[in-house]
Amino acid sequence: MRVIIREAMVVDPRSPYNGQVVDIFVEDGKIAKIGKGLQLREAETAAKTAPEITEIKTEGLHVSPGWVDIFVQFHDPGGERKETLKTGTDAAAAGGFTEVLAVPNTDPAVQNKGQVEYIAKSSKDLKARVHPIGAVSRNIEGKELAEMYDMHASGAKAFGDGWKPLQSAGLLLKALQYVKGIDGTVIQVPDDTTIGTHGLMHEGIVSTRMGLPGKSVLAEEVMVDRDLKLLEYTQSSIHFTGVTSEKSIEAIHAQKNATCSVTPHHLYFCDEDLEGYDTNLKVNPPLRDRKTMMALRQAVIDGKIDIITSHHLPQDWDHKVCEFEYAKNGAIGLESAFGVVWSLLEGDISLGRWVEMASIKPREVFHLEKAELKEHAPANLTLFVPGETYEFKESDIKSKSRNSPFTGKQLKGRVKGTILHDQLNLL
Repeated sequence: MRVIIREAMVVDPRSPYNGQVVDIFVEDGKIAKIGKGLQLREAETAAKTAPEITEIKTEGLHVSPGWVDIFVQFHDPGGERKETLKTGTDAAAAGGFTEVLAVPNTDPAVQNKGQVEYIAKSSKDLKARVHPIGAVSRNIEGKELAEMYDMHASGAKAFGDGWKPLQSAGLLLKALQYVKGIDGTVIQVPDDTTIGTHGLMHEGIVSTRMGLPGKSVLAEEVMVDRDLKLLEYTQSSIHFTGVTSEKSIEAIHAQKNATCSVTPHHLYFCDEDLEGYDTNLKVNPPLRDRKTMMALRQAVIDGKIDIITSHHLPQDWDHKVCEFEYAKNGAIGLESAFGVVWSLLEGDISLGRWVEMASIKPREVFHLEKAELKEHAPANLTLFVPGETYEFKESDIKSKSRNSPFTGKQLKGRVKGTILHDQLNLL
C-alpha cells in the first residue's frame, strides 16, 4: 500500500509538525516522508511492480495518531447476532478508532489464554486492532481470580469484569496487587449494585415524575471511595470508566495512580431526555440530571477527564423495541463519538485536547504501542474534518445493531478514514 495525504493539518501535541499543514507519504505500513509539497516520482520511489499511489486530498483535512476506545462490547463469541469482531471493527474504523479494548462479557467470558488469543488473532486483519480486557474473576462471577498472568502473557491489556463491576473488596484488592507485578491496570465501572438495584434511571425529580425506580449517584461515589482506598493501600493502577459524578471525578483526579473516562452520551444527554421513553437512552451508568451533565462537560474542559470512551454496547431489535422497563441497557457509539464531543465542546477544548483523550492517554494508561506522526514510524493514523457539519444517519452506522441515540442529530466533526499499518480504510 502506498498513500499520500495532501495538505493535512497535523494534530499531535508531541510531533514537531503539530499545527502544520503538510503532505504525508505512507509506504509499506510506515510513514516514509512528511513535508510540504512532497514530489514523488514513480521511477525514483519504487520498482515498476510497486502499487500505484493513492492520493487523499480533502478540504479542511486533519490527521492525528490513531484513536483508541478503551471500553467496547463486540459480543464475539456467543452473541454474534448483535455484533461480531468484523462488524465491531468496521464501526470502530468508521468512528476513527484504529484500536479498541474489548470487555470480557462474552459467552464464554474472556478468562483464559485461549480466549485472549482467539480475539487478538481474529482481529489481526480487520479494520481495527482488538485488545482483549481479561476478566478478573472466573466466569465473571466475582468470586475467584481468573488466570490473569496467562492472559497478560497472551496479550490482555487490562483486567476487569466489564459491565459487572467487582463488588468484593477482597477480590479487587488481590487483583490490584496482581496487576502491579505485571505493570497492568484494573478497569472498573464504579457501581455498588446493592444501591438502587432495581433502578431504571437516575434517581431524582424526573424519575419521580415519570414514576420509574431510580438509581442514586451514591452507588458510584461509594464504590469510587472504596476502590481509591484499596488503590492507596496497594499503590497499583486503576481506571474508572463511565464516571458520572462530580465528586467522583474530583476524588479520582486527586489520586496519582487513578484515571477516569466519560462517555459522549453522558456529556450530550441528561435524565430529562428520557421523558420520551427512548430505550436507546437506557444505559448504565444512567444519564444524570442536567446540572451533573454540565459538570461533566466542565470536567473535560478543565482537564480532569483522562479519556473519552464510547461504551459501545450493541443490542438487537428485540431488546430495545419494547417497554422501557424490559429494555436492556446500552447504546452503540463508536461511529458518532467524535462528532458528539466536538459538537458540544468546540471552542472550549482544542483538537489537541481531543487527541490527548482519544489517542495519547489511552496508550499511556494501558501500555499500548505508541502512535506518532514522525518519519519511519508505523502508520497508525486517523483522518478527519472537524469543520464538517452533518446529520448522523442510520447509513453512518456500521455496527450490526442500530441502538444509537444520536440518529437524526446534527453533529460537527466528520471522520474520513484511518490508516493502520498496511490498511487504508476510507469512508
